[in-house]
Amino acid sequence: MFHKILELYLKYKEIILYLIFGGLTTLINIIAYTVCAYVFYMDTVESTSAAWIISVIFAYVTNKIFVFESRTSTLVMLVKECISFLGCRLATGVMDVFIMYLAVDIMHFNDIIMKILSNVLVIVLNYVFSKLFIFARKEE
Repeated sequence: MFHKILELYLKYKEIILYLIFGGLTTLINIIAYTVCAYVFYMDTVESTSAAWIISVIFAYVTNKIFVFESRTSTLVMLVKECISFLGCRLATGVMDVFIMYLAVDIMHFNDIIMKILSNVLVIVLNYVFSKLFIFARKEE
């Protein structure tokens, strides 16, 4: 039984770890948004942007080390990888800000529910970007 579980884990390790760390990133994003919005009384765009910065830092470190096990041998490779990561995350971050602004400020939907729904879409797109472009294993 344990052997089968271990076999399944090894087969789907990357996806499992991405879901775990993606879930933690989402949790950090939602908590940071909530603190910014309800403790510091920042508006929707400011709260969403601050939460994005905090969660992207966490996501880069955990994705690089644990999920995609990316090894960069030179500073140039590290900088390229980091810029790619930030560029893709910036794209989904802008999408998150737009969704929040439209849904909360314009349409007056519940901000926490919209933050959760927006993050589901962001997680999926971020995985695709990370897998295909940022941490793709390059043949040497």
